[in-house]
Amino acid sequence: MSRPFRVWAPRADTVTLVLDGATVDGARHEVPMTGSADGWWAAQVGADVVADGAEVDYGFRLDDADTVLPDPRSRRQPAGVHQLSRTYDPAAHAWQDTAWTGRQLAGGLIYEMHIGTFTPQGTFDAAIDKLDHLVGLGVTLVEILPVNAFNGEHNWGYDGVLWFAVQEQYGGPAGYQRFVDACHAAGLGVIQDVVYNHLGASGNYLPSYGPYLHDDGRGNTWGDSVNLDGPDSGEVRRFILDNVTMWLRDHHVDGLRLDAVHALQDHSAVHLLEEMAQEVAALSAHLGRPLTLIAESDLNDPKLITPREAGGYGLTAQWNDDFHHVLHVALTGETVGYYSDFGSMEAIAKVVTEGFFHNGTWSSFRGRKHGRRIDPSTLQAWRFVGYLQDHDQIGNRAAGDRISDKLTSSDLFVGAVLVLTGPFTPMLFMGEEWAASTPWQFFTSHPEPELGEATAKGRLAEFAEMGWDPDTVPNPQDPETFTRSKLNWSETTEPGHADLLDLYRRLAALRRARPELTDPRFTEVSAQWDDDQRWLVIDRSGVRIAVNLSTSTRTVPLRAPAGDLLLATDDAISVQGSSVTLPANTAAVIAPVG
Repeated sequence: MSRPFRVWAPRADTVTLVLDGATVDGARHEVPMTGSADGWWAAQVGADVVADGAEVDYGFRLDDADTVLPDPRSRRQPAGVHQLSRTYDPAAHAWQDTAWTGRQLAGGLIYEMHIGTFTPQGTFDAAIDKLDHLVGLGVTLVEILPVNAFNGEHNWGYDGVLWFAVQEQYGGPAGYQRFVDACHAAGLGVIQDVVYNHLGASGNYLPSYGPYLHDDGRGNTWGDSVNLDGPDSGEVRRFILDNVTMWLRDHHVDGLRLDAVHALQDHSAVHLLEEMAQEVAALSAHLGRPLTLIAESDLNDPKLITPREAGGYGLTAQWNDDFHHVLHVALTGETVGYYSDFGSMEAIAKVVTEGFFHNGTWSSFRGRKHGRRIDPSTLQAWRFVGYLQDHDQIGNRAAGDRISDKLTSSDLFVGAVLVLTGPFTPMLFMGEEWAASTPWQFFTSHPEPELGEATAKGRLAEFAEMGWDPDTVPNPQDPETFTRSKLNWSETTEPGHADLLDLYRRLAALRRARPELTDPRFTEVSAQWDDDQRWLVIDRSGVRIAVNLSTSTRTVPLRAPAGDLLLATDDAISVQGSSVTLPANTAAVIAPVG
């Protein structure tokens, strides 16, 4: 049986398929490929060259170049992104999840993790051993930072250059499939973080093949923009859409988190995000399970998550940085940089009742008005992902310090209550649930010294805008920066850490038990507050979440008689009729009467 090889290379006059390793005769073979008018090149290789079912190393020689390049759609890069690709059959995995019906986002709890630092080993197989911890915590969806192939041995994953391949250090595609299978067996859905707005600086050979990037000077923070609307952009868009369906179909993933979609420059009549949502909806109907698309966006534009029937793009949800910012400033008092507009109790109340803080209001950080109001008749609160910490908000600090480095345990308890009883889909960053003492720093392993040096200098320039001390910034290229960022799992049973972990477990259980806490309607959320006394009460269909962020005891009015305490962060909290007494830096969840 012959085996087909195809590649899109409209910029080449000739393309040669190079096979090396695992051929029948052990020799290197070069096979001329046949081109077509649409820029695709193809070749058939017989069983006399590559045995049926055998995996083989291969690449493509463009024109008369000396270098053989990896396949843009490579499924494996066992020797790194500069070397030959290796064939991989995703259907070879014997899936055990035939009974899996998926996990919807509404009512869920997301846990964000980085495979390389989640365990000491930093592999998919090692992460499997920790899934019981996540189940016991009440997590329903695991969100994995990017795992597509990048140059070097470790980084955050946002410098990927081969989007169809899984990084070998983590376990490659076979390890990835084992991990997803194990998550489903444990009742956990998997959301994969993907990056379509740029490519890494090392190992990106796509421009040699075709116009994957704009060559008209259009760019973003990370370099040249992906060609989504220029000449030959149809195949570039197809490249991305095929990658989307690969994760969902071949790897059984339950959703994707789309990195920085505001950096996708697309002036097409149908935006790439809308086209993506259409294809994923069709695939979901075919597979018979929910498939989720979560955007990271700096636009504060509800159009992204407004259903297509109401004129939106139809993505499932988006991260809500405004929610993070109002909580972070209220708890820490930091007001530098983009935190400058946040911090009041009124700001928290606005976000939980209206979705965004900046919804057409003046942003001092941007020097202009920002955002758009949501329509509560077409949007539900679960479509916003809310968090106190995430990889960016920790790792993009000068020292990669977690919020737990600054707060007392009482403040951390309050933060946990606001996230897990809030109206949005809650998300935790790995280790947050026990106040991990390990930082999560920005780490890279660029083999090219000049690229490593440029990256380090770029970080220092970023932090100057936030007013942080450059002397506290660790060198991203130092291996210890990566090692320091690995979780210390022995802390989970230590005093203090164990108390917070217990609170997170109780909060997750309470959220599952009380339908008011997963009610998706903005119309069922109201708030009252006092900025001078620094207290806040959020009413969710009658269940009240009362918070005192002052340094003194407060007696807080509840507007209506209250029932029993469902949860309290301090034993001295008490409810009397239509008020609750809260010691300094405490929170309570209070049932309605009856």
